[in-house]
Amino acid sequence: MPVEFLGIGATNDGTETRARSGPAFDPEFTLALARAHEASGWDRVLTAYSSGSPDPAQAAAYIADHTDTLQLLLAHRPNVSYPTFTAKTVATLDALSGGRLTLHVITGGNDHEQQREGDTLPKDRRYDRTREAIRILKRAWTETEPWDFHGEHYDFSDFVLDVRPAQQPRPKISFGGSSTAAYKVGAEEADIYALWGEPLAGTAEQIATITRLAEEAGRPAPTFQVAFRPILGRTEQEAWEKAYATVARIRERTAGGRQLTRRHSLTSPENAGSQRLLAIEGERHDRALWTVTARATGGAGNSTALVGTPETVAAALLDYYDLGVRILSARGYDLLEDATEFGEQVIPLVRQEVARRDAAAA
Repeated sequence: MPVEFLGIGATNDGTETRARSGPAFDPEFTLALARAHEASGWDRVLTAYSSGSPDPAQAAAYIADHTDTLQLLLAHRPNVSYPTFTAKTVATLDALSGGRLTLHVITGGNDHEQQREGDTLPKDRRYDRTREAIRILKRAWTETEPWDFHGEHYDFSDFVLDVRPAQQPRPKISFGGSSTAAYKVGAEEADIYALWGEPLAGTAEQIATITRLAEEAGRPAPTFQVAFRPILGRTEQEAWEKAYATVARIRERTAGGRQLTRRHSLTSPENAGSQRLLAIEGERHDRALWTVTARATGGAGNSTALVGTPETVAAALLDYYDLGVRILSARGYDLLEDATEFGEQVIPLVRQEVARRDAAAA
């Protein structure tokens, strides 16, 4: 079966190891990074969301207008936009890009970050709202006659989209989360379920839970995605030296408890995904997984590393493929250089092995 690779469509060069060198939205860097992904074999990039970040929809439109084949994963929080408006934004972007858009729906795991944009719903109710929003989006993209919706969080009448998405029947919906509520909503509604990189046993456990919940909902399991931070070297020793140097830079930037971003605390994260990362015992797991980068950032988002030569990291990614993961997400600490390095040195190895297995199975 095919394997896909997701990178980051960042709008500036800032990472955990370096402060950004320019504005939050740097058009030149945004385009250079997107084109580097497209040129080196990636399938799509994510335009991310936070309360104060550049608008990811406009960033996605800019990238789509300046690339030919690169697909876009647009991050979206249901709290900031009514679903009918989101539906037309996504449909318009999908039409503009020639059918290259997927929507990544974020419920939000940090109360304070949500409240920065006026969202005071408690977490479990946010998941109920997310479920309603996704169902509205699906209908908006597929219904051709006016329709009504009367739910707990949204209420409207006589709506129909004039703009139609290029993809038929509709763009795909990606979703993430590691709480019980998240598993249920994602299993019931998502086309893609995004997980953060955990040891193989923990990932297998999550996949089994979500698959079971999807079966109980009478639908196939979503496509699974797992995210990592690759740290590559020409030799294993070089890779591990680079890994320890990376953590040293992170710790230098967080000295005295300084936060790397306003979105995520270095200690006591509220979201279940970060809590799971910080609860992993030991530093090295399986073939190449390293958790120290996650601990240094408080489990902030995609933060566990895969360390080794390109061959080692490719083999580690194939271990997750063997669990049923079909989308592999990766983001380095030097965004532009690492995107090219990973695209040229790791992606071909994984694709070649998947193709060999498919041919052997056929």
